[in-house]
Amino acid sequence: MSQTYGKTRWKRFAVVMVPTLVATAAVGVSVAQGALAASFSISGSQFKVSADSLDGTGFTQYGNVDVQVPSAKETADGQKTPNLVPVAVSGFKSAIIDNLCQSVAVATPIGTYTLTIHAGQDPANPVTADKLLIDMTDLKAKTATFTDINIGVADSKVSDGPIEASVVNNSPDGFAQEATSAKLTDVQQTAWATSAGTFNLNGMHLNIASGNTGCF
Repeated sequence: MSQTYGKTRWKRFAVVMVPTLVATAAVGVSVAQGALAASFSISGSQFKVSADSLDGTGFTQYGNVDVQVPSAKETADGQKTPNLVPVAVSGFKSAIIDNLCQSVAVATPIGTYTLTIHAGQDPANPVTADKLLIDMTDLKAKTATFTDINIGVADSKVSDGPIEASVVNNSPDGFAQEATSAKLTDVQQTAWATSAGTFNLNGMHLNIASGNTGCF
């Protein structure tokens, strides 16, 4: 079954909360026919994610272009063109995350404040997620281990993950990589959007502090 979600347009404050609490149900992907694999409507702010470890099954990754909200910019001749952001989309059928941190800095009339959420700090109660999708522009990890990896997918089997094979195969480039499992340690990500079927933030702690501080 093809997996298609509705688009969600975010307001300024929504970018703070959506990636951490309600993106699990609200954010979605629409499959683009004859263009790139999928497209998000995203806000104007990136957020940071770090974790001691991320252990996932059904891993997929492919290139994409997201549409930034507001979704158009005016050129010198008065024409409006979409404001596009190139991203790498990583997906997991399921994931276990130890010591998750998510943060976003927001400029306000009284200065810059950072909202930070910690969860899964107890090794016995990690964060769990299924059908997890992350649109990112930067990823660092101390170690990254992929099992049964397949790079440059032509006849993709990513239906084992959170995305149908048709998402990649309907792209004119059709490039992706997949693995039955992936494990990363000391993870640092800069991302534009996150979505999941479920996102269990065990031991969650939310904090708002003055200044541009965050997970890293």
